[in-house]
Amino acid sequence: MQQPNAFAKSFLFTTFEAGGVIAPVLAAADKLLVRGHRVRVMSDEANRREIEAAGVGFVPWKRAPSRTDRSRDTDLFHDWAAASPVDGILQVIHNIMCGPALQYAEDLIEELRREPADLVVGSDFLPGVFAACEAIGQNVVLLTSQLSIHPLAGVPPLGPGLEPARTDEERALHDEMRAAGTAMYDAGLPALNAARATLGLDPLAHMTDQFAVAKKRFLGTARAFDFAPDDLPEGIAYVGPQIGPVRWVEADRAQWTSADARPIVAVAFSTTFQNHAGVLQNVIDAGARLDARLVVTLGGVIRPDELRPAANTLLLHSASHDALFADAAAVVTPGGHGTVMRALAARRPMLVIPHGRDQNDNAVRVTARGAGLALPPAAGVDEIEAALKALLGGGRFAAAAHALGTAVAEEATNSPLADELEALATAPARSRAAA
Repeated sequence: MQQPNAFAKSFLFTTFEAGGVIAPVLAAADKLLVRGHRVRVMSDEANRREIEAAGVGFVPWKRAPSRTDRSRDTDLFHDWAAASPVDGILQVIHNIMCGPALQYAEDLIEELRREPADLVVGSDFLPGVFAACEAIGQNVVLLTSQLSIHPLAGVPPLGPGLEPARTDEERALHDEMRAAGTAMYDAGLPALNAARATLGLDPLAHMTDQFAVAKKRFLGTARAFDFAPDDLPEGIAYVGPQIGPVRWVEADRAQWTSADARPIVAVAFSTTFQNHAGVLQNVIDAGARLDARLVVTLGGVIRPDELRPAANTLLLHSASHDALFADAAAVVTPGGHGTVMRALAARRPMLVIPHGRDQNDNAVRVTARGAGLALPPAAGVDEIEAALKALLGGGRFAAAAHALGTAVAEEATNSPLADELEALATAPARSRAAA
């Protein structure tokens, strides 16, 4: 419930429809709402119902891409069909991050003219938002919904799922890979610099330089989960995972609770399409061999008729992962950050089957701490069965998941994000959008 606040500030979050990015934004927004602040979210039309159900003001993108639903037909991420992981990332850079940078910028400026904000909270996927804020002198911060997708000194470069460097040779390799990552993002630099020119801004040397305008960069993950360096660069801080309710889910706990004493394996795959029906079927076939029950959430992108459920399988369009994981003995997931954080907060060991994006990097952070196992998407039914048996056996996996999950949950519960945002919203700089 929103509380009266004589010193209320106005916050504008900017994001887009990409599966797990909305729930963390709404979790952060809710912390500000209960303190009596005014909060809006600019996002795709597909997110309107969920955002308004949270009591948050909704503003749709107009010029920028705005998906009308979460189906695979409207998905802008086609990385699963790319010839290589690099080609998949380049598609995201051109189709989402930089190609429409000017449209995102113009939409934001128009909204700030309609209603100013004390602070804009931007996504690391939308540099156009930061260009707009730079152009009009608007206070802005960056909040990630996952590990930092941009190269970060002291943290293994994202993509292949690397552990921290232990030798000089590995450190040199990681430095080369970070430089290569910066160069890859620079594929979007011409479009971003064209947008900056239209906004009256000088060109940048690197695409990632655009985020330097942020007054602070908040990493919305747990330091205990990430391979965090001892000292972060100035202006960057961990604020813990932002975990809140997901309001669009349909199934309730009664659908999987019963007198059946067999342990539950929660199978929670992506809410964005990654061509993963075949892998999901292998998980179902492996689970059919176990003395367990599988509760499979399809996320709205895999149809039930694409799968052959076994006798011990319950297929659900969607369900509260918090409730389901609390009842489960283990979780199977491709390794999206939000699902991993919720599984760890429930202290559950995981089998992670990464399909790309940041999933390899989340997987290695789970396996390096002994909190689960990882397999490639090409893993067969026998391999998946063996991994599930190991996880259901409890022992070291359960103990490690409990230890890591306790640390993650503590950071989530004690997140300083709301205090940080309030402090930055009191800064004297004001947007020139209304001028």
